[in-house]
Amino acid sequence: MTMHHSGLAEVVRKDPRYAYEAYEFVFAALHHTQKLLGRQPAESGAVPATAESPHHVRGPELLEGVRDLALQEFGLMARTVFHMWGIHKTDDIGEIVFNLVESSLMSKTSEDSRADFHAVFDLDQALVKDYRIQLDDS
Repeated sequence: MTMHHSGLAEVVRKDPRYAYEAYEFVFAALHHTQKLLGRQPAESGAVPATAESPHHVRGPELLEGVRDLALQEFGLMARTVFHMWGIHKTDDIGEIVFNLVESSLMSKTSEDSRADFHAVFDLDQALVKDYRIQLDDS
């Protein structure tokens, strides 16, 4: 998943609470969430999301995508990976998102705020206690 982006390095330098990989993961989770919700932007010439944009993802929607992608990518290790990256609660995902917004690497609408990420769910519960292995019926 690692993709070097000079802008991300600057964001991490300004706010070292979160690992570089955490920012990459949030970008991947945004794309994953847009795909899950059927809101993928066109590959070329994509415009930033606005309130009217069919591509916009709200905070709680993004958090669901973060949870889903983390469990797909890391399974029961997701919580451990998040701890290593400095992510301890859903508010931390909001801080990462707004660090990206403030650096013009991500966009937001006038309705979006850090409060959208405040205590939405408990990460221990969501990533460990509620973890289930899905078996195919085939």
